[in-house]
Amino acid sequence: MTVTYTDAAEVARRARFGRLPERIRLEDTVEERPATVPDPARDAYNEDEWLVRTCL
Repeated sequence: MTVTYTDAAEVARRARFGRLPERIRLEDTVEERPATVPDPARDAYNEDEWLVRTCL
């Protein structure tokens, strides 16, 4: 099968749009990172703190 192009515009069009772009893997489109940095002082639980806040 021989393909012939008639003019320069068609040749340029075929060169630019003649094939589909390469596929992108899903792993390359997703970036996972934590939304915030974990703060150990914030997550520390003091069981006597509720007494100080509510009773005093």
